[in-house]
Amino acid sequence: MKFDFDKVHDRFGTNSVKYNCSKDILPMWVADMDFQTAPQIIKAMREKIELGIFGYEKVSDEFYESVMKWWKNEHKLELEKEWLIFCKGVVPALSSMIRKFTSINEGVLIQPPVYGVFYNIIKDNARKVVENPLIYDKKGYKIDFKDLENKLKEPQTTMMILCNPHNPIGKIWSKSELSKIASLCDKYGVLLVSDEIHCDISTKAFVPILSVSKRAISASSPSKAFNLASIHAAYVFAPDQKLRGRIKTAFNTDEIIEPSTLSMVASIAAYKHSKPWLKALNAYIAQNIAFASEFIEKNSKLKVVLGEATYLLWVDCSAICVNADEFFSFLYKKARLYVSKGSAFGAGGQSFLRLNLALPRARLEEGLKRLVKGAKEFELKAR
Repeated sequence: MKFDFDKVHDRFGTNSVKYNCSKDILPMWVADMDFQTAPQIIKAMREKIELGIFGYEKVSDEFYESVMKWWKNEHKLELEKEWLIFCKGVVPALSSMIRKFTSINEGVLIQPPVYGVFYNIIKDNARKVVENPLIYDKKGYKIDFKDLENKLKEPQTTMMILCNPHNPIGKIWSKSELSKIASLCDKYGVLLVSDEIHCDISTKAFVPILSVSKRAISASSPSKAFNLASIHAAYVFAPDQKLRGRIKTAFNTDEIIEPSTLSMVASIAAYKHSKPWLKALNAYIAQNIAFASEFIEKNSKLKVVLGEATYLLWVDCSAICVNADEFFSFLYKKARLYVSKGSAFGAGGQSFLRLNLALPRARLEEGLKRLVKGAKEFELKAR
C-alpha cells in the first residue's frame, strides 16, 4: 500500500499548537508531524466516534497484548503484562514519579542538551536539576561517565531521567552505554527512569533500557511515531513489583491512569495494524534527513549533527553565532521560519537550533531555503 507523505495539509485554524502563528510562518519546531496518521488508526477512531457514546473507558486486554507483541517484534524485548501501566502521557508520568520517588530539594539528574520539559517538571516539583552535560566533539556526542558517577554518588541525587533515543540529538544509546548507566545507578541507589518515546522513529535498531536492567523503569507511547499526541495514550514498564505498586498509587493519586475515548482504539490500531505505514514513514523521514543535511552543509556554514533516530535535526550554528537565540529570533522575524532554539535544551545547546523534519518534501525544501537565506543575511548583519 502506498502512503502519501507528500500531501500538504492546511493545519492553520485547527487549534494546532504548532500552527498557532501567522500564516506566512513556516513552523518546524514542536515535535509533531505534518502527516496524517496511519489509515488503520483513522478507521478505528472513526468507527468509535460513529458509535456516538463516549462513556468511561477501561484499559483492555487487547491493549496490553498489542503493546507486548509490538515490543517483542520490534525491539526484541519480552514483557510481562503485569509490568505495564497505562497513563495519559509520558511527561505526566515522569512528573508523577518525581513526586512519588523523590523528596523536595532532592536532585534529579538529566543529560543536557536534552528535552527542555525535563527541566520544567523537576523545578515545578521543587526538586533540583542535576546536570551531566554530554560531551560534544564537533562530530557527535558521548557521555561523560566520570562526571556522571560523581553526580550520582551525591547523596541528594535520587533519580535519573534518561532520554533514549536522545532528544534533541537523536542518538540511540548503545547496550554497553546503557549497561554502564544502569550499573552506576544501582551502585548509588539512584532510580533510573528512561523516556523512550522516540524509539520507533528510526531505521536503526533500538536498545531498550529494560534489556539491560529490570530495576529501571521505561516510559513510552505510540504518540510520536504515529502522530497521536492529542490522543493522550502512554504507558510505563516497571518489572520491579515494589516500584510498580508505588507507581500505580502515584498515577491513581494524580488521576492520569484512565484512558480517553480514543486512546485505546488508536493505540491498538497503531500497534496491531500500522507497521507498514510506520516503515514507509521512517523511510520518508530518512530521505528528508539526508536531503536536509546535504542542503544545509552545501549551502551554508551551519553544521548538522546526525543521530540515529527521531525526525529532529540538531544544527550547530557556532560558525555564525555564539548564542543562537538571536539567530532564532532573526529567522522568525525576517525569514518567517519557526524552529526551536537550542538554549531551550539546557547546557551546551546555546549555539544550536533544532529543526523538525517531519513534513512534506515541498514544505521541507521551502523551510531549508528560508534557513540558508536567513543564515547568510544574519551573518552579513553581524559583520
